[in-house]
Amino acid sequence: MNSDTKILICYNTPVSIFTVYDGKPARGKYSRNDLSESGLVTEVAQIKKILKNYFNDVRSLAIDRDVQKTVRNINRFKPDVIFNFVESVEGNASHEYCMAGLFELLGYEYTGNGSSCLGNCLNKSQTKNILGSYGIATPQSQIIKKSEKVTSKDIKLTYPMILKLLYEDASIGISEFSVVNDFESLEKHLCFLQRTYKQDVLVEEYIDGRELNIAILGRTVLPVSEIIFIGLPEGLPRIVTYDGKWIKRSIYYKYTTPRCPAELNKRLQKKVEEIAMEAFAAMNCRDYARIDIRVDRNDNPYVIEVNPNPDISTDSGFVRAAATAGIDYSELLLYILQLALSRKQSDTQIKAG
Repeated sequence: MNSDTKILICYNTPVSIFTVYDGKPARGKYSRNDLSESGLVTEVAQIKKILKNYFNDVRSLAIDRDVQKTVRNINRFKPDVIFNFVESVEGNASHEYCMAGLFELLGYEYTGNGSSCLGNCLNKSQTKNILGSYGIATPQSQIIKKSEKVTSKDIKLTYPMILKLLYEDASIGISEFSVVNDFESLEKHLCFLQRTYKQDVLVEEYIDGRELNIAILGRTVLPVSEIIFIGLPEGLPRIVTYDGKWIKRSIYYKYTTPRCPAELNKRLQKKVEEIAMEAFAAMNCRDYARIDIRVDRNDNPYVIEVNPNPDISTDSGFVRAAATAGIDYSELLLYILQLALSRKQSDTQIKAG
């Protein structure tokens, strides 16, 4: 790599949220940081320090809603590549793809997935439609609008079901109340989600079985990881909740532990790896992504989430999978950066040729 290459690390300014409903986060009158973003500034500083070992000019830029300022700062620096860690803009995850689109409009190459991929993957219904068009199985589902009132006759699915916010990531809105076994529970949790988040809700048939995370780097499938729910108290659904990801003192954090590599027979491993690559291609992913799959009691896999630009903080599942493959953290960062640099070099050659 050319040490004179200029790298700009762009990341979202951490926002605050307030806590309601047994510790589950909700947008509104703010009082504390969203735990999914709380370590971001520290992580960016660490990444900047690592990259400075290889490049002379590495800078960082916190992104907010002041687009003119953002454009001015980027154009002033004129980076060769933007390392894109923008996951939201002032707490609005639906603006993630907009920032990638802005980088494209300005003519700068950036790491990770393109704007159309980010936009499609944020909308869970859109993701399911695209995957379904490629014959990739996802759980049966229906959408309930943010202001819609439903009766038991309106629900066309089979219990148990799981309720998810249509436009959120980082497991925001996912709790022990998300899996429901009857209409009374569904209605209660649906009303909470609609009232709290002001969002449409995806209702899916719950796949009772194993949960696998398949990390993809470039075009390589990294070792498969499984979420182990051993020790989780009886009666709590075996799912990955917001607490399980971000609140260290919680029961879910303690008893939803990753195992990498997962203990899979060869047939199932081959099947989930192939489906993950198919989903990666169907959603037009590039550079890196994580595909989440639930496997039912008959070893039938269902894609439940496609995560472009997944968390690559030092303790993340993606980094754990890379380490299991023998890729250390510095190597991972440089590999992702090199993918973007290669695109820039290719575009330069095409324009020159």
